[in-house]
Amino acid sequence: MTDDIDKILHEHRGGKLRTDLARPLTTRDDLSIAYTPGVAQVCRAIAADESLAADYTWTSHLVAVVTDGTSVLGLGDIGPKAAMPVMEGKCVLFKRFGGIDAVPICLDTTDPDAIVETVRRLAPSFGGINLEDISAPRCFDIEARLEAELDIPVMHDDQHGTAVVVMAALRNALRLRDRKLGDIRIVVMGAGAAGVAVTKMLLAAGATDITVTDSRGIIHSGRSNLNPVKEELAVITNPDKRSGDVGEALRGADVLVGLSGARLDEASVAAMNPNAVVFALSNPEPEVSPRLAAKYASVVATGRSDMPNQINNVLAFPGIFAGALAARSRDITPAMKLAAADAIAACVGDDLSADYIVPSALDPRVAPAVTVAVEAAANASRG
Repeated sequence: MTDDIDKILHEHRGGKLRTDLARPLTTRDDLSIAYTPGVAQVCRAIAADESLAADYTWTSHLVAVVTDGTSVLGLGDIGPKAAMPVMEGKCVLFKRFGGIDAVPICLDTTDPDAIVETVRRLAPSFGGINLEDISAPRCFDIEARLEAELDIPVMHDDQHGTAVVVMAALRNALRLRDRKLGDIRIVVMGAGAAGVAVTKMLLAAGATDITVTDSRGIIHSGRSNLNPVKEELAVITNPDKRSGDVGEALRGADVLVGLSGARLDEASVAAMNPNAVVFALSNPEPEVSPRLAAKYASVVATGRSDMPNQINNVLAFPGIFAGALAARSRDITPAMKLAAADAIAACVGDDLSADYIVPSALDPRVAPAVTVAVEAAANASRG
């Protein structure tokens, strides 16, 4: 174990990112074009028409990956400095899978007003803002305010990247079972950033019966002390007005999407309908053992790379941002996210099976397919 840790630390020494030159800089002419006096011509052109910045600077393919370090992977609130390796990793994934340059920005504040103001002031340097690992419910407010204030795409990946990949996986799981989204009962276990976004995306796609649970059980309008986000969930979900714990929610359910980190007992999974679909997505320990879930479910997915059907955000965010930037979109709309989900699902094609409902995170077809679909959806929304 010590050897493994030493190897990982060695591989991270000096960080995982570098900048590089897009043009040669070897002659006097090269220098005069890249810097003074030639660069002044570009500055004058942009000053006269700010939209030209996307053509003559790297902002058209540059994303800021912004965090405050309050909800990092399975590590929790570890602060901005300790969050940097994860943000560097996110930037590496942007480059590797989407061809997008990305810069990690770890902010030494957890105040939503300060975060919004800082990102707003930094925004002219970027073509898009990827919010990352910001705890709920603050993340909802921060994202909504930045979407309203900025004229570039903003997306909190913990919410929407997860929702897109879950949507893609569920589409294929239901295709495998010849079921429709509007005809099944879904339980979303967890009302944090990912749980809320998954719920809203499933509803937008046609789901009609979703029950959401948190650490206190089923979210319903009769519960006290609901925050505004959960109050909204109580209105738009749980059509049968169920109450009780997660075991009660799962009784007779067709689909479980676990996004909570809590553990489920076998009896709760056994109470689901036959041939259920179980997505136990918490890392590193799923809500229920995949082997146990497979006793009762016909399709099982996790967030782990060492098991079949990994629900991995890398399938979504590089292509989503690449498509949004290519379209020069001001935002990332629900239609663009659904288009991304459909594109990911389509990559599976005729190879669909219980152990293959989403493509591999390393599948080279995925990001280009998502990019094309998202760009098309963005352009269509403009008429």
